[in-house]
Amino acid sequence: MPRLSTEIHKASHTGTLNLKSSNSEVVKPRNTKTVVLCVSGLSGCGKSTVARKIAKSFNLRYFSGGDALKTLASQAGYKPSEVGWWESDEGIRFLEERTHDSSYDKRVDDRLLEFAKLGGVVLDSWTMPWLLNTGFKIWLEASPERRATRISKRDKIGMKAAVQALKQKDAKTKQLFKGLYGFLLGEDFSPFDLILDVDQMNPDRVFTTLKLAIERLLLKKC
Repeated sequence: MPRLSTEIHKASHTGTLNLKSSNSEVVKPRNTKTVVLCVSGLSGCGKSTVARKIAKSFNLRYFSGGDALKTLASQAGYKPSEVGWWESDEGIRFLEERTHDSSYDKRVDDRLLEFAKLGGVVLDSWTMPWLLNTGFKIWLEASPERRATRISKRDKIGMKAAVQALKQKDAKTKQLFKGLYGFLLGEDFSPFDLILDVDQMNPDRVFTTLKLAIERLLLKKC
């Protein structure tokens, strides 16, 4: 898969959209009531941060599959924290439980599919790009080193611990969704309309790049 830091790759088309051109027309957002955006990427790539900002910028509702799973985890007796819980021992135990009990993920996915039918949403989800037949689907690509660095700073843990936590979580998450739905998370990019390599980008640049791409590639057609 190509690495793209200064350009956006349109995964479902050929060619690229150069964002450095100053002569391109700025497209003003039109009707967003029917818009469905899916933002995905492996842990630590920054997808939740940018998905929330996109939702706010375009006045869309934001729904997170991870947040919904945390609610179910809490109801099952776990104590999910706001930051870093998924990489913790308890978070991994819940992930293990989900591999043996698919009802957690299916309940969340059914709910997200209902939100998608209503339109005007940003879905922060690993599964929706494969389960939805509609929507504009974005994948954020980040190297293991970049993701571990972000997790290390966010959770205030050492790099070695961050690398190990991500390695364990990635493996179990991929196993979960391959067994549940048959897709290979982080390997199969066929559902995505846009893939952005964020390794050389700070969060603000990721946001402004995606915002411009959404305006030009999606909202221009609304």
